[in-house]
Amino acid sequence: MIKAVLWDMDGTLVDSEDIAVEALGCAMKEAGLSPPCDLKERVVGRSADEIYDIIVRDFGLNADPLDWERCKHHHYFLAAERLRGYDDAVGTWHRLAAAGVRQAVVSNSDRAIVDVNLRAAGLVRPGLVTVARNDVLLGKPHPDGYFRAAYLLGVEPHECLIVEDSSSGAAAALAAGIETVFVPHSHTAPPKGVLWLSSMTQLEDRALRP
Repeated sequence: MIKAVLWDMDGTLVDSEDIAVEALGCAMKEAGLSPPCDLKERVVGRSADEIYDIIVRDFGLNADPLDWERCKHHHYFLAAERLRGYDDAVGTWHRLAAAGVRQAVVSNSDRAIVDVNLRAAGLVRPGLVTVARNDVLLGKPHPDGYFRAAYLLGVEPHECLIVEDSSSGAAAALAAGIETVFVPHSHTAPPKGVLWLSSMTQLEDRALRP
């Protein structure tokens, strides 16, 4: 029986990935670097520290990590008015909440981004359980965030269902040994053992099954 649903955020609940990639590209240009055409494929689902390491290693970034993050955040927040929740995912969130299913958000984004994104999606409320990259030692593809969310919700990992959209998130979910599904609007094919939903109704049916 599913007692809790653990949601990824970017690309799953909130249409934010293109904005994040645009902000990253702007930060690269300010640093005198040329963003590659496949930048989105390189970074989607990765944590900020992983992305920093990639830009340093592959493009020769020479910037202090904190200054780099400030620059990225500046460009991201300038575009924050364009953030939107995915209607089907947000609708499912509200229906599960009404049915008494516990829910949490587990993201590789840092706390500032999590708060802005969930506010844009209309999901901020008292008692909302969220796990940002800042809250765990290791982000996705490690399972720490999902284990922490289950603990904060007061459930066992095997009583949870994870909703994801990226290969990094799927790796974290599979490492946690928790049943996982991919949202219909994912641009990444799920790995073996992860169901690609044809609609969010499938998720509701599974989560609400007696």
